[in-house]
Amino acid sequence: MEGQVVGGMFRLFRNRLPRLRAGPPQDNLGEDVKEPERAQEHCLPNFAGGQHFFEYLLVVSLKKKRSGDDYEPTITYQFPKRENLLRGQQEEEERLLGAIPLFCFPDGNEWAPLTEYPRETFSFVLTNVDGSRKIGYCRRFLPARLHGWACSSLSCKSQGSLAVVVPAGRGPRLPKVYCIISCIGCFGLFSKILDEVEKRHQISMAVIYPFMQGLREAAFPAPGKTVTLKSFIPDSGTEFISLTRPLDSHLEHVDFSSLLHCLRFEQILQIFASAVLERKIIFLAEGLSTLSQCIHAAAALLYPFSWAHTYIPVVPESLLATVCCPTPFMVGVQMRFLQEVLLVNLCQGTFLMSVGDEKDILPPKLQEDILDSLSQRINELQTLEQINEHVSGPFVQFFVKTVGHYASYIKRDANGQGHFQERAFYKALPSKANRRFVKKFVKTQLFSLFIQEAEKSKNPPAGIHRQPPINLKLGEGHCLQVSCGPRIKRRRGKSISL
Repeated sequence: MEGQVVGGMFRLFRNRLPRLRAGPPQDNLGEDVKEPERAQEHCLPNFAGGQHFFEYLLVVSLKKKRSGDDYEPTITYQFPKRENLLRGQQEEEERLLGAIPLFCFPDGNEWAPLTEYPRETFSFVLTNVDGSRKIGYCRRFLPARLHGWACSSLSCKSQGSLAVVVPAGRGPRLPKVYCIISCIGCFGLFSKILDEVEKRHQISMAVIYPFMQGLREAAFPAPGKTVTLKSFIPDSGTEFISLTRPLDSHLEHVDFSSLLHCLRFEQILQIFASAVLERKIIFLAEGLSTLSQCIHAAAALLYPFSWAHTYIPVVPESLLATVCCPTPFMVGVQMRFLQEVLLVNLCQGTFLMSVGDEKDILPPKLQEDILDSLSQRINELQTLEQINEHVSGPFVQFFVKTVGHYASYIKRDANGQGHFQERAFYKALPSKANRRFVKKFVKTQLFSLFIQEAEKSKNPPAGIHRQPPINLKLGEGHCLQVSCGPRIKRRRGKSISL
């Protein structure tokens, strides 16, 4: 059964995802909740790096379909409302807004009103045709009823001559999602923003608007810097909210503690080995938070390289409908379609399917170094930042030891164009085990895209991006160039924050 699901899943991704991006526009956005009247939206100043906190704040609610008892996710609030868009911009916005509800409720449409529901914070990624990515930061929760007494009917309409009322905050109701769309990868910071949004939601939707407007007009801080927002809350007065960005920006979208909670060090190492050779990896979990955090963490292990292939942290149920359909089926699948697949059960901490050679992909000595580094002082770590640095460091050093000398093997012609000397590059490694691994690694798209940008760089080895580089010293004058600064586009460099 797992094999049939795996084989169909990736074919389904290729067939269905483009249609999802080009889906129909959302009708009557924001008809349920109106934001305060304001002047036509003005152009925001272009801050350093062109980075703004977010593009949209959306509320996605479950609405009953016109036929049947099922619900479908629908955008019921949008900030800001963009006006006077060109035709191409409007079509792009419609495609984006048409796809988002599906990812806010990826677990299907078979919902029923609830009295209790544990809130979840998770994220998803939407990739444009040009390779740029937008991240959706989601807070899904069961909203309290806001005004003294409310009708128990979901639409608050009386049923015939009877209308039942219940106290505020009680009675069955449906969860909703606050979703912030941004081009910036910084999960911890946006989780704090969602905390503030949810707090204001408990008072009134009208209180959310001035907070988000202030956030929208603020510049996204540089790594290690803080931006302070001034916000007024009725009955509480003026509050000052500080949002601090982590100093190490390439880990600001990562929570390695979730991965450590679900899997052993040896299993994490095997996932890393599979990812390095660009194999298919599928993560399974019940909770959306666990699922999205673990896949982000797995991708971050590849730093300073970037995963450039299909990347869907949370796959909506509807994309798997044709494979995981509830009706019985009998199919035949050729084994060649199921090659090089790693199926990870995060709930049980097991591999449901594997190739079988995951323990042999990486050089044995370097595997031991990673495991030794991970196990040292692990119980002394207290903060998320300490955990992230502790987990990321050994994998960065792995790349330093295997490919950190790449810059010395890019030869430049008279025009400054670089040419990578592949054979001499891996021949320079004294260890046979390391050479065997690197001979495979240089054939991956992971490495090829990295080298292509290094070849085009006019000032080697000053890094891949324009930002000042961080040099990871290798000895003998070599260094692995890692660029600073956040990014979402599929450029090859530091922050693999997706």
